[in-house]
Formats: sequence, structure tokens, C-alpha cells
Amino acid sequence: AQLVESGGGLVQAGESLRLSCAASDIIFSIFDLGWFRQAPGKQRELVAAIATDGTTNYKDSVKGRFTISRDNAKAVVTLQMNSLKPEDTAVYYCAAGYRADYDIWGQGTQVTVSA
Repeated sequence: AQLVESGGGLVQAGESLRLSCAASDIIFSIFDLGWFRQAPGKQRELVAAIATDGTTNYKDSVKGRFTISRDNAKAVVTLQMNSLKPEDTAVYYCAAGYRADYDIWGQGTQVTVSA
């Protein structure tokens, strides 16, 4: 099983980025999916999650700015991030797990937001 993230980069505050995570060698549709992030000196935190039935939930600080979606046919989960803030700067990871027990992780992609 493998997850590969893409789409990170350096942007200015207020701009947007779209992260993608492509899965291989897993039965994608049966897994809950999540985007996590880890900033320097901080613990990894869940940013957004999408269940197998499409139900989503978000960290309070990103509600209204971030959108998670999944395409089971393509085995891809995306995170659209709008109105980015410097405090969104972190390494972003996608993860997959059965019933939200996330045990398959990507390698991470850096997102840097300048003020």
C-alpha cells in the first residue's frame, strides 16, 4: 500500500493551494481518508477527514477555507486550501485507515505560507 502526496509549495497569505494524494495497492473505497499536518515543534494534527460515505469533518480553524474530497475511481483524495494563513504552514500528510484507524501514510508535502 502506498500514498503519494503532491501539490505543496510556497504561497503568500490569502492565496490557494490544492494538495492531491494518489493511492496504490489498496482497496481505496473501503478506507476513511484524512489530511494531517505537522508544524515545527508541534504535534501532528488532523486537518480534514472524509469517510467512506463522503461524510467530512474539519479542524475548526480551517472550516470554510479547506475542502476535502475523494475520487474512488481514481483512488485520489484532495485538499483544496483557500485563504491560506501563515499558521497553516506545515508538512501535510495524507492517511488512510479502516474506520479512521489511520495506518497508511504518505511521505508528506511542505506547505509554506508567507505573511
